[in-house]
Amino acid sequence: MKISKRGRYGIRLLIDLAENRHCDHVTLISAAERQAISARYLEQVAIILRRAGYIRSIKGASGGYALAKPVEDIKVGDALRALEGDMLIAEPPPPGCGKFQRCVWRVVFEPLNRRIAEIIDSETLASLVGTVDNKENYMYFI
Repeated sequence: MKISKRGRYGIRLLIDLAENRHCDHVTLISAAERQAISARYLEQVAIILRRAGYIRSIKGASGGYALAKPVEDIKVGDALRALEGDMLIAEPPPPGCGKFQRCVWRVVFEPLNRRIAEIIDSETLASLVGTVDNKENYMYFI
């Protein structure tokens, strides 16, 4: 499983809207500039998030987007599922499959799926807001 640009950019847009929630709305162009993302691509992502009920659009010449729910109510896992679909490493084996497939599923894939769900469902948008410091300096040691 690999999270696509759609999923990564969608979460970044949600975080940007959350960090700028003191404003009535945020234009996609300004969010795209801050996030260094294509505004065209961000429009497509915004449509998915709007249809899923995470953001709302404000129409007009000075329109934009805002969160449709409180930041505490938006789980990262739910937003990723809206953008990506199921977040499974592997689907359960079909009925009647061999013992080996069921064993691998039960021992490896089912715990992985469960752990991924635990992690992404434990984080809300509120827990991600303010976690990045733009002024942070990185020091590399070789």
